Amino acid sequence: MWTVVRDKYAAEKNLAYETLFTLANGYMSLRGREEFSKVTMKGTYVAGVFDKHLAQVTELVNLPDPLVFKIYLDNEEISLDYSELLKYERKLDMKNGTLNSVYEFKINGKILRVESQRFVSRANIHRFGIKYTITPVNFSGKIIVENCIDTATYNGHLDPLNKIQHYFVTKIFDLKPGVLASVKTYDKGHIVSIATSLTGKNRFGENVLMYRKYRNIGQNPQESYTIFLSEGEPVILEKYGVIYTSRDIGLKSEDKEDEVVAKTSCELDSFIVLGLEKELEAHTRHMNDIWQRMDIVIDGDETAQTGIRFNLFHLYACAPDDPRVSIGARGIHGEGYKGHVFWDTEIFMFPFFLYTLPEYAKNLLLYRYNTLDGARRNAQMNGYKGAQFPWESADDGLEVTPKWGEDYLGNPVRIWTGDEEFHINADIAVALVHYHSVTGDDQFMIDYGVELLLETGRFWASRLEYNSEKDRYEIRKVIGPDEFHEHVDNNVYTNYLAKWNMLKAVEYYEWLSQKSPLKFEKLKTLLGLTEEEVHNWKSLAEKIYIPRKEGEKLIEQFEGYFQLEEVEITEWDENGLPKWPKGLDLTKLNETKLIKQPDVVMLMLVLPEEFDEEEMKINYEYYEKRTMHKSSLSPSMYSIMGLKVGDTHNAYKYFMKTLLVDLEDNQGNTNNGFHAASAGGAWQCVVNGFGGMTLGSDKILNFSPWLPENWKSIAFNVNYRGNLLNVSIEKGRITIVSPSELEIRIKGEKRKLIAGKNEFQL
Repeated sequence: MWTVVRDKYAAEKNLAYETLFTLANGYMSLRGREEFSKVTMKGTYVAGVFDKHLAQVTELVNLPDPLVFKIYLDNEEISLDYSELLKYERKLDMKNGTLNSVYEFKINGKILRVESQRFVSRANIHRFGIKYTITPVNFSGKIIVENCIDTATYNGHLDPLNKIQHYFVTKIFDLKPGVLASVKTYDKGHIVSIATSLTGKNRFGENVLMYRKYRNIGQNPQESYTIFLSEGEPVILEKYGVIYTSRDIGLKSEDKEDEVVAKTSCELDSFIVLGLEKELEAHTRHMNDIWQRMDIVIDGDETAQTGIRFNLFHLYACAPDDPRVSIGARGIHGEGYKGHVFWDTEIFMFPFFLYTLPEYAKNLLLYRYNTLDGARRNAQMNGYKGAQFPWESADDGLEVTPKWGEDYLGNPVRIWTGDEEFHINADIAVALVHYHSVTGDDQFMIDYGVELLLETGRFWASRLEYNSEKDRYEIRKVIGPDEFHEHVDNNVYTNYLAKWNMLKAVEYYEWLSQKSPLKFEKLKTLLGLTEEEVHNWKSLAEKIYIPRKEGEKLIEQFEGYFQLEEVEITEWDENGLPKWPKGLDLTKLNETKLIKQPDVVMLMLVLPEEFDEEEMKINYEYYEKRTMHKSSLSPSMYSIMGLKVGDTHNAYKYFMKTLLVDLEDNQGNTNNGFHAASAGGAWQCVVNGFGGMTLGSDKILNFSPWLPENWKSIAFNVNYRGNLLNVSIEKGRITIVSPSELEIRIKGEKRKLIAGKNEFQL
């Protein structure tokens, strides 16, 4: 249950499997493409390397492909698509972070077995390596191998009308042996240098790479070798790879390119001296250590066990060590959403990192701090105060949401999310406060967090509109989480969180005055804040209109929602997801009560302490019937809420849809990248849903678990206030191993943990 296996080759499935088999280390990403097939969407990405050039908006750059490796037998290139294929198996080893492949090709009666093991190192984020074992099964003779860097890659493989190459080649080198290509992006001026080299030995340790030839094929540096084979005797080739950019060494100007190239070349030499096996060992040790902290064990459900590990593996693959970058909606696994960062990160992915790997959660928040100036510029350009974080963010915090896209029928349509989906500001505030509550990291809040809260609070104060007739403040013309409905007034999710955000800004303003008077005074001067302005936010917040009638439990998603046309969902597809109702005009979704994903229900999950169980149940039952799940974010939230209100059957169903969104490609777009937010949602389903873990307003953890019938137990780790808790849940019992004394709740009742093993009956 640590592997994902592809045991049958079908070229039409290559692109989806390239996403599934992507290897990444938070810095670089190599899509899991087949070296021996031309049916591919090549993808090499470095986190933070964005560019616009001729594209509609700034996007993550698809860089040169260093995986080009060809084998010729009898001068014929071996190919998964044209050669006779006797054996095929590809396996993602999630435990050790490697991609392992086995092929047997038959050409002119000769059988050649090729095995490979690929890894992208987490021990040294600039390195990747591949080990090839080549065996002539029934012949002796020679083969030719090529090692090359393809500099003709581009963005837009799945959008041919808008394909674009964001870089130009500046230098290519023969490293004698090895090849190197250096490129520069057009607008941002990022310099990216990539180098690869081969070594080859037989079982006696003797070199097998003969008659080397170096060529520049166009602007692709390429080296080729002749290898003489003896029947049944394997040879081992090792491919070493290194990537560096000007971002890594603080260089941008053109005259510094030589330094980036030199750094890349020297790193490649050091890698070769160390050896592939030692680097792989260090990478494997790192991965095993990480699994000790983030693994989830599900006993009794093999599909769920493999699925949850798959999601956690790829989430961690995205985790940045660099606080200048975050995690895009499709990870760094493809070009979906152009590599942009959404609310997905703070609301869906962030809890996983916060409770398992809090150092990465901190980096995700620092990304928002490091793009704060861009957010301030957004607010200024739109006539507001404070900071307006972009709905889609890249490298500098400026809004990069495309203005145009396509609707469900393929028609050009104006995209309004960048203009109206303001709730992103409050989503970031939620993550900040959640981080502080769970970690107790006062210094982070002093240095960074309070400033973010104040600037988001100030934005909301300037965004409010006063309705003098009704003596209330409103937020008009917005888009909530449900993006079927645009230009709505008083979306409850937006208004509720705006109010919460403003009150938290006031609370932390006062907190900072006590915790760090010096920082408090400096921040007031830096932001031009006065006591009067900040305390006025409280008065404003208390008069924000929430479309919620006194005494009624059902909450209207936005003003006028209940007056919209009722459309019943009656059919579901093979994945169990709703089909569009017959006769529905997809260009007029905003006139119906159908919603894209949870909105009111989402609010109740983000701020659970604000609503009682009856309210949750009534709203869940009402909105669940009207949700089309046209976002991979949707099923996980309905799973968690279903468990809260007793809909256990649907909770498991929605969990499995979340878990398998990529493994079964149930949204039909896995080819364009990993659904990172859905993966975060899967973790929340297990821990917050089935594990029943919540954090109360008093900052005490509570566990109220429920296990599916076929599950014997679940086990997971929770990092809370510096204590790594190991939680194991069986039917009727919960066991928590704690390193120190701690107060928690079990089904609402306070319990004391002692240092060591604690068992409680459920």
